[in-house]
Amino acid sequence: MSSEKNRITKADLKKIFWRSVPTEHSWNYERQSNCSYCFALLPILKKLYPDKKDLSESMKRHMEFFNTTPYVVTFPLAISAAMEEKRAENPDNFDTASIVNVKTALMGPMAAIGDTLFHGTLRIVATGIGTTLALQGNPLGALLFLLIFNIPAWAIRYIMTFKGYEIGTGFLEKVQKSGIMETFTFLASIIGLMVTGAMSAGSIGLALNINFGTGDAVTSVQSLIDGIVPRLLPLVLFGIVWKLLKKKKVSPLVMMLAMIVIGIIGAYFNIWGYDLKGVGLLLRHALLERLNLLGNAEQRRRVLVFRF
Repeated sequence: MSSEKNRITKADLKKIFWRSVPTEHSWNYERQSNCSYCFALLPILKKLYPDKKDLSESMKRHMEFFNTTPYVVTFPLAISAAMEEKRAENPDNFDTASIVNVKTALMGPMAAIGDTLFHGTLRIVATGIGTTLALQGNPLGALLFLLIFNIPAWAIRYIMTFKGYEIGTGFLEKVQKSGIMETFTFLASIIGLMVTGAMSAGSIGLALNINFGTGDAVTSVQSLIDGIVPRLLPLVLFGIVWKLLKKKKVSPLVMMLAMIVIGIIGAYFNIWGYDLKGVGLLLRHALLERLNLLGNAEQRRRVLVFRF
């Protein structure tokens, strides 16, 4: 039986919050986040079950398979704490198996919401804003990335610790019946796709520096493409890379090296437009600096055979 002295307090819930931070530090292939889940609940379990046998049984319950998004793990942790508290108060009339069942039921939906919100939306938004500023040479880019992602992540982790304990086991059933969870996940997915598309169009620098015609009748191939679909080439490049990575299972390292080589070759032959042409300008600048170091006119003539 649990006495008032053994009731869960706000200080106990704060321990869950802090001990949930290293959730992925003990991740393993067999039961994934089970060790960290038990670690986060351990102070409360010790408080609720002074008897070593009861404590051992409660720890075994939370060493079973578990995995969800680490930023929302405090919600099922707090619900498990609330259920363990109820069991400690009346062990004879409490269905002990329901503790594991509810935890398992929460695992998938919470991962869907957490992955969509944090990995699929918030991380992309933070990366888009941060990299945009960083590409402009603004040091606030890295700082804003960390703030935009971590402030909501820590705030939600903290709030869910207490909300999970207050709401208890009835939350999941109510949300699933009302359809809020599915709607939220769907809307968050749309936002994530919109942000991905906008970031791809704005961050992928790919344009052609190919013209045809003479005099005033010169026409740019890139202007024709933009007249059909603006930023079409970045979209095509994004689609090719995605297909090679996801469908053909090409190594990301191979893809990066291939794009570097293609970028340098294209810049050398002046194929690329405003963005990748900068690679050629850097090479030309390096060449001119090298020529300044060469005092012999014959050496400079030989080097200039490689026209930039």
